[in-house]
Amino acid sequence: MLNCEPPDAGYVMQPEDFRWIPGALDGLAALRRAGIRLSVATNQSGVGRGLMGQGQLDAVHARMLAEAAAGGGTLDALLVCPHSPEAGCACRKPAPGLIETAMAQSGILASETLVVGDDGRDIEAAARAGVAAALVRTGKGRQTETRMRRPIPVFDDLAALAQAVVAGKLEAR
Repeated sequence: MLNCEPPDAGYVMQPEDFRWIPGALDGLAALRRAGIRLSVATNQSGVGRGLMGQGQLDAVHARMLAEAAAGGGTLDALLVCPHSPEAGCACRKPAPGLIETAMAQSGILASETLVVGDDGRDIEAAARAGVAAALVRTGKGRQTETRMRRPIPVFDDLAALAQAVVAGKLEAR
């Protein structure tokens, strides 16, 4: 939802491979200007699978954080599940662990939280955490939209979602 997927469903292994999805930086900046706290919760099983080291992932995330801040979309938190799907951890989405941690760290109530994602795992994690969700069509979002079982707000990209939030047309609940 923030970055372009690498070819062949691979992993972003190096900072220079991180590319923003159009509208993502603008959306983050608009939400930040509106005083909204921003956290990113991401599954990164490439670490747990031994395909990349934690240092590589940290370098990718350092670039993402720096570019987000430079674009006006400073992130309050970056929460990562580095485990493989087989690990059975509580933090890998669709488990709610990362979302619950974000709320606990920020002090924001579930009733004031909105999870935005492009994957069914994001939407399911939000439901399990008891928070509202919205889908963006970027990344995996168009495919996810065709499989949605419950109605949630859907936006073309993060910039369109931010516009709705800023205009008061979309709230956490």
